[in-house]
Amino acid sequence: MRLRRVLCLASAAALVAGCAVGPRYVAPSTPAAGSGAFASTDASAFTPAPPPADWWRLYDDPVLDGLVQKALANNADLEAAAANLAKARGALEQARTGLFPTTDVEASATYGKNSTAAFIAELEGTKAPVGWLYDGEFDVSYEVDLFGQVRRTIQAAHRDEQAIAAAEDLVRVATAAETTRAYADACAYAESLAVAERSVDLARQLYDLTVRERDLGARSDLDVATAGTVLSQAQAAVPTLQGERRTALYELAVLTGDPPETISAAADACRTPPRLGQLLPTGDSAALLRRRPDVRQAERTLAADVARIGVAEADYFPKVQLTGNAAQAGTNGAQLTSSAGFSWGVGPLVTWSFPNVLVAKAEVRQAKAQASGDIARFQSQVLTALKEVEEALTAYAAELHRNAALKDARDQASRAYQLAQIQLQNGSIGFPDLLVDERTLLQAESDLASSDQLLVSDQVTVFKTLGGGWETAPPVVPPKAP
Repeated sequence: MRLRRVLCLASAAALVAGCAVGPRYVAPSTPAAGSGAFASTDASAFTPAPPPADWWRLYDDPVLDGLVQKALANNADLEAAAANLAKARGALEQARTGLFPTTDVEASATYGKNSTAAFIAELEGTKAPVGWLYDGEFDVSYEVDLFGQVRRTIQAAHRDEQAIAAAEDLVRVATAAETTRAYADACAYAESLAVAERSVDLARQLYDLTVRERDLGARSDLDVATAGTVLSQAQAAVPTLQGERRTALYELAVLTGDPPETISAAADACRTPPRLGQLLPTGDSAALLRRRPDVRQAERTLAADVARIGVAEADYFPKVQLTGNAAQAGTNGAQLTSSAGFSWGVGPLVTWSFPNVLVAKAEVRQAKAQASGDIARFQSQVLTALKEVEEALTAYAAELHRNAALKDARDQASRAYQLAQIQLQNGSIGFPDLLVDERTLLQAESDLASSDQLLVSDQVTVFKTLGGGWETAPPVVPPKAP
C-alpha cells in the first residue's frame, strides 16, 4: 500500500510540475587565453579589427568574388552537408512525434468457422456455421511524459541538428578558403611561368652566343656544354609550372561544382595573384571561438549528449500510457452496422522494469561517459582553434617580412641590370656580363613570385583558421533523391 501511495504521489507531482530527469545543461567554460588578443601580434601585419564575413572581397578582385559565390552555391561537398542537415531535421521531426498520440487502424476478413460460434453450436447441439467474419479495430495510445523522456529526446535531436548545421558551416569555411587558394595558385603559377619563360629566352641567348664565340675560337666546347646545361635546366622548369597551373585550375573548377575540364576563362586569364591592400584583420580570440563552426559543433554535440543522459535516466521510472480502442465485428453487413458487434475500451497502461534497473544503470553510465568525452573533445577543439590561428599568424608575418626582403632584392637586381646596360653601351663590359646580371634579376623575380604565392596562401590560411565565410553564404539545396 505504501509503495502504491508513493507512486501515486510521484505521478501526480510529475503531472503538475512536468519534471524532466537528467542534468541541466550548462555550456562549458573556455580557457582564459580564449578571451583576449592573440599572442602573435605584429603591428606591421595585422589589425585587431574584426574580419568581415566575406573576407575574400578584401582582395578587390571581381573574378575571385564570382568564383567564391559560385562555389558557395554549387560545391558538391556543400550539397552533401546540406543533405546531412536535412536528415538531422527529419530526425528532429520524428522525435517531436512523441508529443502526439499514436494511432493504428486494422481491418480483416476471414473465411472459416468462428470458435465462439462453434462453442455455442456445440452447446445447442447444432452445426456451427462456416462463412466470412469481418473485423475492424481502431487503437489510440498516448505516452504521458511524466519524467521528460520524450522532451529530452526532442532536446537531443534539436541539438544534433544544430551540430550538423555547424558542420555545414565548417564546409562553407573550407569551400571559400580553398576556392580562393586555388584561384591565387593559378594566378601565381602564371606569374612564375612568365618568369621561367623569360629565363629560357635568356638561357637560349647565352647558349647561342657561346656557340658563335666557340665557332670563332673564343670559347671551348666545355663552355658550350655548360651553357647548354643552363638552357636545359631553365626549360625543365616550364612544364612543371604549366602542370601545376593546370592542376590549380582543375581544382578550382571542381570547387565551383563543375567538371575539372570546365576551366574558368577568367581564372585562366589571370597572370598575377590577388593582393591584400591593407593590414590583415584578425579580431580577438573570444570572437574567434564564437565564430569557429567546429567549436560550435563540439559544444552542440556535448549539449545533445547531456540531454541523452536524461533520456537514459527516465528508464529508472515507470512509463504511463493512456490507451483506447474501438472494434466492430460481424459476419454480414447488418452485424457490421449494429451495436451488437461493437466494442470499446479506455484505460491506463503502466510499465516499469523495477526492481531490475541494471539495464537502465548501464545506459546511464554510457551516456555520462559519452558526455564526459564530449567535454574533453570540446576543450581540445578550443585549444586547437587557438593554436591554428597563432600558427597561421606567425607563418604569415614571417612570410610577409621575407616577401619585403625579396622585393628589395628584386629592386636591387633590377637596378644592377639597368647599370649593366649602360656599361654595355659604354663598352665597359661585354654582353655575357650583361646576361649574368639579367639572370640574377630573373632569379630574384622568380623568388619573389614564389613568395607572392606563399603570401596569399598564408593569408587564406589565416582567414580559414579565423572561421569566417559562412555567415552570409547562401542556403544550399541538396540534390533531389530518386
